[in-house]
Amino acid sequence: MQLRLIGALVIAASAFTSLPQAQPATTGHWPQWRGPNRDGISTDTGLLQRWPEGGPRRLFTAAGMGTGFSSLAVTGGRIYTMGDRRDGQYALAFEAVGGAPVWATRVGAAHDGDEYDGPRATPTVDGDRVFVLSTDGNLVALEAATGRQIWQKNLPRDFSAPTPTWLFSESPTVDGDRVIISPGARRAAMVALEKTTGKEVWRAAMPAFARQGIDSPDYSSVVISNGGGVKQYVRLTGRGVISVRASDGWFLWGYDRVANGTANIPTPLVRDNLVFASSGYQTGAALLDLSAAPDGRVTMAERYFLDGRTFQNHHGGMILIGDHVYAGHGHRLGFPMCIELASGKVMWGGNFRNAGQGSAAITAADGHLYFRYENGVMMLIEASPTAYREKGQFQIPGVRKPSWSHPVITGGRMYLREQDALHVYDVRRMQ
Repeated sequence: MQLRLIGALVIAASAFTSLPQAQPATTGHWPQWRGPNRDGISTDTGLLQRWPEGGPRRLFTAAGMGTGFSSLAVTGGRIYTMGDRRDGQYALAFEAVGGAPVWATRVGAAHDGDEYDGPRATPTVDGDRVFVLSTDGNLVALEAATGRQIWQKNLPRDFSAPTPTWLFSESPTVDGDRVIISPGARRAAMVALEKTTGKEVWRAAMPAFARQGIDSPDYSSVVISNGGGVKQYVRLTGRGVISVRASDGWFLWGYDRVANGTANIPTPLVRDNLVFASSGYQTGAALLDLSAAPDGRVTMAERYFLDGRTFQNHHGGMILIGDHVYAGHGHRLGFPMCIELASGKVMWGGNFRNAGQGSAAITAADGHLYFRYENGVMMLIEASPTAYREKGQFQIPGVRKPSWSHPVITGGRMYLREQDALHVYDVRRMQ
């Protein structure tokens, strides 16, 4: 009887220890520029709906990011970014919990000489690979676990890419088995490469469609559209918005009215058959309609154009939530603004200043907008078309240069890169 009882206890103990153990809270999934869908919108819910005075609780600050304006990819328990150090430009990996360094791989020369030192592009993480673009045009594929280089292309050397005034800034796009990048040359406006080897799949030539703008890849990044029933890569360039067919690199359409001759920066917004694009320098914004055409082509038509006085996004990006676009309006002004996508009607804003100064880099999560201003003021604003409502603000510590790196919201945390420092905040709502 005693032996049977002991045996039963052993079996019970064994069954208990085999039960699933409590897992640590996820560190989130933000694998690329502007998040999982390249739209600047976090999938997080259960976040603070109002910040306490002084802002959310800071979990930790990590050093070692280097000089630069790159944002972050956060996935698989790691943080990936880029930064300049004394001997060069580096792709960097850190632990998502605590920020301890994991690896650093030199990917190009340091950019030195003015207030805009350092890289601008954000790493793209795809499974066990990380793809980065340096300011001197090195597209590098790295092993995510170790930082070991797998392959490299140089855009000026391999594709005759013109170097932009403020150097290369695009964040690579991974689509299936391909990496998409935009050299910006007339014969290589955009190229597709095998992501495992770097071998060229196709290159897209840019016809002489534009009457204005400059021959430069400029500072935007690719988004994927299925407008008109055709999968295509859409991007703002020095010559305006362009679209290339994903299957073979066929140039589908171009639109130059939002191009300016200095710097074309914001990543376009795409939804269904619509493309919304804007640039600064008093240029403006436009909504484009796409429709199917014969032979797998697409026809583009302008639905409306907003002049620069009505709306322009210099840089910092735009967010489409529901039927409305939210952004900072004005050339290096960042006036908060809401526009009805379908009509271009201004719902609110564009004509008042809050505590922030300069351009506003924005991200959205759980019904709210996270505005990060050039002077380091961080603001929480309700994402509502009915009225402008502030829900909290605080000053990012240690701001010494333009505070431009885009915020990341994932895993209940807010990540704010400020040059060499990374500040991580808990933005979860208390249960």
